Amino acid sequence: MAKTLPFTGSGVAIVTPFDGDKTNYDELGRLIDMHIEQNTDAIIICGTTGEASTMPDEEHLAAIEFTVKHANGRIPVIAGTGSNDTKHAIELSKAAEGFGADALLVVTPYYNKTTQKGLIAHYTAIANSVNIPIILYNVPSRTGLNIAIPTLKELAKIENIVAIKEASGNIGYTAKVAAEVPELYIYSGNDDMIVPLMSLGAKGVISVVANILPQDTHDICAKYLSGDVEGSRALQLKMLNLINNLFIEVNPVPIKTAMNLLGYNTGNLRMPLCDMEEKNLEILKKSLTDYGLTVK
Repeated sequence: MAKTLPFTGSGVAIVTPFDGDKTNYDELGRLIDMHIEQNTDAIIICGTTGEASTMPDEEHLAAIEFTVKHANGRIPVIAGTGSNDTKHAIELSKAAEGFGADALLVVTPYYNKTTQKGLIAHYTAIANSVNIPIILYNVPSRTGLNIAIPTLKELAKIENIVAIKEASGNIGYTAKVAAEVPELYIYSGNDDMIVPLMSLGAKGVISVVANILPQDTHDICAKYLSGDVEGSRALQLKMLNLINNLFIEVNPVPIKTAMNLLGYNTGNLRMPLCDMEEKNLEILKKSLTDYGLTVK
């Protein structure tokens, strides 16, 4: 039996707007509405781009609950509930399910990491604690840990582990996932590889650039899925310079800076993240204006 697909197309890894040491829920609500109006296909709340690692549990869970309530069934909501502490990940995951999240995004353990055997135990315990779909999040540059193909094969046997956000940047690895673990859906975790990964069967992207280009990012996926590969590729290549410059410093520093430059009220970054280097800020500004966006 086919696994449940949480969404198809462009899921935005949405920023968390801050006002000092608090979440700015007015702005978060406006952002959610904007994404729905501009055809984003899913909201991913409290991921890397949402600065979840600096959010205490109370704030983290409140942001998930708010997003689910504000979306009100208009768009799927996927909650980031990963942790390097299995018990903690289970607690977050159960709470997110209770709020009505449609699926969970669960990153591999970081810092303490684990073995491949430990990965199977970790994800199995989380999956057994909830009933909603789980998207594995493979991002070795952040965690120092890659999910091996044999491990994916074992995890794919679990009914509610349904997909992988593949952010290794290794297209050969992704091809192996597509060839050897067809039970798992794939989402691109890299904005510069949406089209290449969709050519291997990916169902869409969990995107950073969609924060500022929601319609265009949706269109890359929609065009590809409808058979307009040329149109999809043209958009991907048009966006490439801007995508690259959104990662000129560690994510989410450039995307949050870009949003403030474009008139959104996403507020401050939380330490240890800090303001961009001036030379990089100028490069980012130019790439925004070159794309046709208006810097305020």
